[in-house]
Amino acid sequence: MSYLTDAGAGLAVDAGDRYLGMVEGEPGYPGSLLALIEAGGDALAGAGVALREQGWPVDPNAVTLLPPLMPGKILCVGLNYADHAAESNMALPEFPTLFSRFAASVVAPGAPIRLPRVSAALDYEGELAVIIGTPGRYIAKEAALDHVAGYSVFNDATIRDYQLRTSQWTIGKNFDGTGPFGPVMVTADALPPGASGLKIETRLDGEVMQRSSTDRLIFDVATLIAVISEAMALEPGDVIITGTPAGVGGARKPQRFMQPGEVCEVEIEGIGILSNAIVADA
Repeated sequence: MSYLTDAGAGLAVDAGDRYLGMVEGEPGYPGSLLALIEAGGDALAGAGVALREQGWPVDPNAVTLLPPLMPGKILCVGLNYADHAAESNMALPEFPTLFSRFAASVVAPGAPIRLPRVSAALDYEGELAVIIGTPGRYIAKEAALDHVAGYSVFNDATIRDYQLRTSQWTIGKNFDGTGPFGPVMVTADALPPGASGLKIETRLDGEVMQRSSTDRLIFDVATLIAVISEAMALEPGDVIITGTPAGVGGARKPQRFMQPGEVCEVEIEGIGILSNAIVADA
């Protein structure tokens, strides 16, 4: 968990019944999550030990949470659950449908998702996020999971009418303040390989809108890493957003989009709950 206090930026570790953390500048501070991922080796494990031994209790409700890290590249996958492709009236992809998000769209846990003045079609998309640890190009599928530092939760909130105005989805996926990310990174060794078989659920004001499992991905995490790395080098801190299951608001009859004053939660088993309120843009 990355966070901000009056003392500065900090990092916390889950100690079972509480979080223990330190603030940048304190003696023994292990570094930011991105710095630890970039350091590689046993840096993450060593930081966990240091925080458990030297950290002080952190109340998540008393600090401002930050995204676990600010990604270098945000690479998103569309139509990666068969039921979502069906509800979107699109054929199952034979090759991953890839698009990009930009850092300006990323929102911290607990920060508002912004409904822009130009649209009322703000849709939710609960997704598994893959955080790259070890860099690589032309990564073999058999070795792909060795390049994963950990996993988190992402809400690929979409301005649906803008997305569907063209065959390219970039604009609808990149409105400022529409991409919640967090609240934590869980290291890859603490979850099943490829984070497979985890329950994923999206709730809007407590009502379940999406419910599925990450073992239903059409292209699993290892496949996505292998395919993306054919085109570009993956670097520490890059994030792959793996796609959303059925139940999005735009496919419902009647349609159900997020409204100001509501709270959207995305929960992934073994990782946590990403919660954000919706506000109207000024």
